Amino acid sequence: MAISNRELNTIEVVVKGKGSYQTVSGITLGAFYDQLRDELEYPAVAGIIDNHLRDVYFPLDQDCEIELVDLSSDMGLKTYRRSVVFLMIKASWDLFPGRKLMIKHSLSNGLYCEFLDRASTAQEIEMISRRMEELVAQDLPINRILVDREVARQLFTDQDQDDTVEILEYRNKSKVHVYELDGFYEYFYAYMVSSTGLLKKFKLLNYAPGMILQTPEINDLKLEQPFRELPQLFKVYQEAKAWANMLNTSHLAAMNKIIAAGEIDDLIRVNEALQEKKIAQIADMICNDPKTRLVLIAGPSSSGKTSFAQRLLIQLRVNGRHPVSISLDNYFVDKIKTPRDEDGDYDFEALEALKLDLFNDHLTRLIRGEEVEIPIYDFRQGRCLSKGVPITVPAGEPIIIEGIHGLNDQLTWSIPAEQKFKIYVSALTMLNIDYTNRIPTTDCRLIRRIVRDRRTRGYSALETIKRWPSVRRGEERNIFPFQENADIMFNTSLLFEMSALKPFAEPLLREIGPENPEHAEARRLLKFLSYFRPIPSTNIPPNSILREFVGGSWFKV
Repeated sequence: MAISNRELNTIEVVVKGKGSYQTVSGITLGAFYDQLRDELEYPAVAGIIDNHLRDVYFPLDQDCEIELVDLSSDMGLKTYRRSVVFLMIKASWDLFPGRKLMIKHSLSNGLYCEFLDRASTAQEIEMISRRMEELVAQDLPINRILVDREVARQLFTDQDQDDTVEILEYRNKSKVHVYELDGFYEYFYAYMVSSTGLLKKFKLLNYAPGMILQTPEINDLKLEQPFRELPQLFKVYQEAKAWANMLNTSHLAAMNKIIAAGEIDDLIRVNEALQEKKIAQIADMICNDPKTRLVLIAGPSSSGKTSFAQRLLIQLRVNGRHPVSISLDNYFVDKIKTPRDEDGDYDFEALEALKLDLFNDHLTRLIRGEEVEIPIYDFRQGRCLSKGVPITVPAGEPIIIEGIHGLNDQLTWSIPAEQKFKIYVSALTMLNIDYTNRIPTTDCRLIRRIVRDRRTRGYSALETIKRWPSVRRGEERNIFPFQENADIMFNTSLLFEMSALKPFAEPLLREIGPENPEHAEARRLLKFLSYFRPIPSTNIPPNSILREFVGGSWFKV
């Protein structure tokens, strides 16, 4: 008579791409990975089981199939970076107890962080880096502990982390998971690695007034690439910080308090007015340079480029100008001539998908005051119609062009540089959940897109999340390398937007069931949104950039 695995207290674990393994029932995922250490090319930091993301503390108590989450994946690299952040905060606490280190935002191929009390010195940053190396050498466990919410509140009160104490007020669970490293506690809304010994690759650089933390990235797993300066982007982030401080919302707990007190409408009005003032200043810059004839607007997906372009057009008209807008969509090559991407699909985001010679010929003639016939592209037929639309531009007036290639000079190769004014538009988040947990700009744009795609295109959240990696690859190739070419950058992020998007996004994300691989990402986004108090969109003005996503805009978006 055969003896079953259950009788032997063993289970079968199938690791995708590796094979089948027998192991003891109840073993944690991390301990199971330790048994495979010699077979793994990269350290495994989590696993996906039944389309649920599981951390290294998850017990394996039945036969299952696991998809490795390691340092060759985006999800694994995020887990690694988050763990190094914990390591850095712990090292800072050891050296400078009482000083608050804020994890601010990504910047180029690094993460910008700064102390709240004063600028850090090069010597202090070197001390933190050495202390981090000491903690790695000790290979200390990073423990995930489930505690009562009141216990967690006391732990963070004792560590003088009022921002974390306040955010726990808005969690609707009686128990919460906290992470512990050598007697120091932190709260993260996503997973960590199991021990400090795994965190050997990092760099900590002086970047006044703070520091840059570098960890491996998908295109730099060995961490060999130097930090790339992005001074314009950093300037916009500093402006966002100033706006958040002006509105008394340096972290989410402060925002939630404003909502709870019924004072959010005032914050909405001031935040929207700040954006309108900035757009008016950009319009003034364009009008003050008589050489400017071409206004080029570019930015990643769901940045609100269309609303921004139309609001800029209005501000130019306020200044007595008569701008003309041209859509790049009408200059697509016939579909059969469209280049293909690495998956064999049509790559409509490639520069070669546009009739560049015709586009530049038209721009040159329009600037000279001639009439041209703008083509009309029929997306259903995949080609231009036989008859276009005649257009002229009044003498000296600007031409506004919005599109992903706007900052790439190859798009407008025939136009002299002094006649161009380039604007980079992106949603650069101003808010942190608390001083430790930043809000990634990419997550905000994805949630914007999920809401807009359902409303305007009928796409489900599942379809949008499936497309997102391809969208991101296009941004990395066609947009981000050119962002520093901009004459000015505009931040479309609004402090209150996740609270306004939450009622729209949550039901869409809940439609993604556990039978889908995207379920893990949907659960992550739902947890992220759970920290925000919702607000109705009723009092968001109709010219708001947020209306491009939730509906009710004055503009054709």
